[in-house]
Amino acid sequence: MAASGLVVVDKPAGLTSHDVVGRVRRLAGTRRVGHAGTLDPMATGVLVVGVERATRLLTYLVGADKEYLATMRLGVKTVTDDAEGEVLERRDAGALSDAAVDGAVAGLTGEIDQVPSAVSAVKVEGRRAYARVRAGEQVELAARRVNVAEFEVLARRDGADEDVPVVDLDVRVVCSSGTYVRALARDLGAELGVGGSLTALRRTRVGPYGLEQARTLDQLAEEFEVLPIARAARLAFPARELTDDEARRLAHGIRLPAVGLGPGPAAAFAPDGELVAVVREEGPLARPLVVLAPA
Repeated sequence: MAASGLVVVDKPAGLTSHDVVGRVRRLAGTRRVGHAGTLDPMATGVLVVGVERATRLLTYLVGADKEYLATMRLGVKTVTDDAEGEVLERRDAGALSDAAVDGAVAGLTGEIDQVPSAVSAVKVEGRRAYARVRAGEQVELAARRVNVAEFEVLARRDGADEDVPVVDLDVRVVCSSGTYVRALARDLGAELGVGGSLTALRRTRVGPYGLEQARTLDQLAEEFEVLPIARAARLAFPARELTDDEARRLAHGIRLPAVGLGPGPAAAFAPDGELVAVVREEGPLARPLVVLAPA
């Protein structure tokens, strides 16, 4: 059986997240592989993949905050809100001042209501929005509350697209799960009156897992290793150290007294360091969300 743990993959452009899962399945020699948080084919960077028992952690990692480096083109509006879609409109963005750009960026920072891209993976009556769009349907998605903790312009380059003056912004974004960087580019362009789309996207971090831990598929093919499940959980969640008796009880799904770890998921460890369960404190008790150690 393959070792249980996480693989932090540096996804290349051109592959879907499902493609990466398929590659990892072959390398790990198991079908029990999944990922936490989809990356579009054009995007590169951190894709967290779970192997064997670690797939049961993925539910609690999907909601982690994420960090991106991106390039947004002001002056070009597309069907998909990125460079892969048909261009709907080009407008002269050459006169945009840095002050105007900074003001619009500030307005899209913090808690905002964001309408996902029409070609997102959001489900509409049981079908993915992108599937409906590709079938020629009109899709209108509801806005959702997201948190853009940081939205920073790193560089500006003035250029042209089909002889129309455009502005390319290299940006850094730290945001909550469910935030679409493509939609940020679209909304930034709309706010400035010139339209906007995404031309490049690289995810640099998912929760505590960053590019410094990531490995390319070629590197994994040469030497396949996982981040052990206990180590992966210690990085991602607050830790609770158990006694032998508590570990036995928790392994059988018995609730334990709360110890003040807060409302989010926490990782509970046996005295030997084995991950016993992911728990959540509810009032005076800690409830096992998923038990990972054998009873």
